Amino acid sequence: MTMLNNSSFGAGHSSTNDPCMFRHGLLAGSDLEEASRSLKAISHPLRLNILCVLGNGELSVQDILDSVGTTQSNVSQHLCLLKDKGIVESRKDANRVYYSIKNETVKQILGNVE
Repeated sequence: MTMLNNSSFGAGHSSTNDPCMFRHGLLAGSDLEEASRSLKAISHPLRLNILCVLGNGELSVQDILDSVGTTQSNVSQHLCLLKDKGIVESRKDANRVYYSIKNETVKQILGNVE
C-alpha cells in the first residue's frame, strides 16, 4: 500500500492545518466536504439527467418527467435528494411544483456538459 504525503495532492491541498480548499477551477472556494457532497449527489445517472434538463431553466415536475422518461415516484425521490443537498430549489404555483438549479458550482459543471 502506498502512503501519500501532503505534497502528493498538488496545488489543491493545503500544507497548513487549514481545511483544504480548491483554489482554481470550477470548485474554487469549496472545501472538500462540500465538493464531495455535491459531486456524490450528481453522480447518479438519473440525477445527472434531471440536472441537465434543468440546466436550461426552471421546469415543472411534469416537464422533467416528460424529458427523462421514468416514473413520477422515481423522479420525486431524486429531486428530494437533490433539494436536501442544496443543489436544486423548488417553488409551488397552485398544484404544480417547479424546480431549478440552486447550486452555482453545479451550474458551472453542467455548463461544460453537452
